[in-house]
Amino acid sequence: PDVVLKKGRVLGVVQNFNITPLKSPVQPLVMHYSALRFQYLYVRINQSNTRAMTSMIERKFTEFYPKQPFEYSFLDDNLDAMYTSEERLGTIFSYFSFLAIVIACLGVLGLSLCSIQQRVKEIGIRKVLGASVPSITRELLKEFVKPVLIATVIATPIAWYLMSKWLEDFAYRVGISWWIFIAAGIVALLIAILTVSIQVVRAAIANPVKSLRTE
Repeated sequence: PDVVLKKGRVLGVVQNFNITPLKSPVQPLVMHYSALRFQYLYVRINQSNTRAMTSMIERKFTEFYPKQPFEYSFLDDNLDAMYTSEERLGTIFSYFSFLAIVIACLGVLGLSLCSIQQRVKEIGIRKVLGASVPSITRELLKEFVKPVLIATVIATPIAWYLMSKWLEDFAYRVGISWWIFIAAGIVALLIAILTVSIQVVRAAIANPVKSLRTE
């Protein structure tokens, strides 16, 4: 009821394109020519000569419309403004993810130091009974790999759900591939192994005589 119907001759049809942010689907659009209702003028210019071209356009505009203020904006800036919130959200998530990884690594490192310190004599006994350094290293790493795997299993459905809910705001969106979660789990596992590997190897190659000495 709010649409004003006008008669006219169709001069051409163009392919569908978005006139709103990608959170909305393609909407119907009619472009009509009216010499008395020019509101916007789009000009393609060379970016290397932006200032000179802008000054020239302003002079020409002032010649034809001396009483009207010259206002302009760049199309790429307008497009960027449509997704400022998404870019800001991505930046915030990046910083918080990095901070979470650092805190998690410090936690794993502290846990590994405490656990290895409590098992110094056990490691010494294993070496005395003939256990090799690789076998002791594998045994100690299992203790820290298992919690990472459990955390990955718990975090995967939560991350998938949150990402799916966020993508629902967009009319056009990509699918969430399963390999992303596997890659994230592998990266988390590698970070945990690298964090504790030095301490684990140091404990495995330590002299068992020192570790079995009476405190």
